[in-house]
Amino acid sequence: MRSLTTILVTGGAGFIGSNFIHWLLGRADFQGRIINLDALTYAGNLENLVDIEARYGAAAEETGAARRYFFVQGDICDRSLVERTFSKYQIDTVVHFAAESHVDRSILGPEAFVRTNVLGTYTLLDVARQAWRLPSGAMREDVLFHHVSTDEVFGSLGEEGYFTEATPYDPRSPYSASKAASDHLAMAYHHTYGLPLTLSNCSNNYGPYQFPEKLIPLMILNMLEGKPLPVYGDGRNIRDWLYVEDHNEAVWTIMQEGQSGRTYNIGGENEWENIRLLERLIELVAEEAGLDAARLRGLITYVKDRPGHDRRYAIDCSKLKKELGWKQSVTFDEGLRQTVKWYLSNPTWVSRVRSGAYREWIEKNYTSR
Repeated sequence: MRSLTTILVTGGAGFIGSNFIHWLLGRADFQGRIINLDALTYAGNLENLVDIEARYGAAAEETGAARRYFFVQGDICDRSLVERTFSKYQIDTVVHFAAESHVDRSILGPEAFVRTNVLGTYTLLDVARQAWRLPSGAMREDVLFHHVSTDEVFGSLGEEGYFTEATPYDPRSPYSASKAASDHLAMAYHHTYGLPLTLSNCSNNYGPYQFPEKLIPLMILNMLEGKPLPVYGDGRNIRDWLYVEDHNEAVWTIMQEGQSGRTYNIGGENEWENIRLLERLIELVAEEAGLDAARLRGLITYVKDRPGHDRRYAIDCSKLKKELGWKQSVTFDEGLRQTVKWYLSNPTWVSRVRSGAYREWIEKNYTSR
């Protein structure tokens, strides 16, 4: 098992990254430090980490405790900033969440996806290679770069079968193509330079703090406001859903015990057609918010399908289960209900995120350190 002590989390103010920071710092068996590097684009929100800053950030030093959380605002494409961060904090581990990740946005503006997902990943890999290289030219063995990717790099499945770690890449959108390129770069740095590296491809995540443009929070919030519930095409596209905490536990398991140079699929083993998922969400929101389910069903609106819309994703994560002993711990119904309750309980967060007012909140309440 690896001893990981000073972890650079890229994109730590985003949905999965902030959940990872909460999850890891809440573990009694982790006593290391986390350095959160985030550019604070539209989907990065430091409000997700208020309690982390208060308990483990600068305020901790005032109580005599060791500071274990640091935030660095910046772009992963900024090489000089990344180099300074590695040097200042003596980074021994990277977990790379930072990415442009919304397919619709990638169709409208692919350049940002190529820049962040490809050039940004290259910058991190190359700085890590330089920082972790010994005078002999060999690479340190007590370090790790973990690259977080998606099942979308594999393309679209038919009615049967599953994505495995050996599935050929076949990306269909600018987003998935940029992630595929970053995966290849990551593996090339392992094979060419000996960079200690693991890689994971995960299925669709859901849970607290997810930006409201994504399917599940979008539908929850539109129901609460009586807005249309837009469904692409015939609504029969299938996704494999994974609760964010289960994903982060899998990432940490791979980081501690995964074999360098190997990839691991992380899946929910939980396939749902989009329309069936929406119908279940309607039932939960109606129950939790006291709304009329029939009225909510009347809000379902079928819209023109998006270009290159993959029909089905489904992950075979048996390798991760058999080799490293991970398994999902949250059922889909339990995770969905927790997610619905979280959005119902955090209307101020939702309002600030949807209006963009969280930017003002950050400027007023937080000073980057």
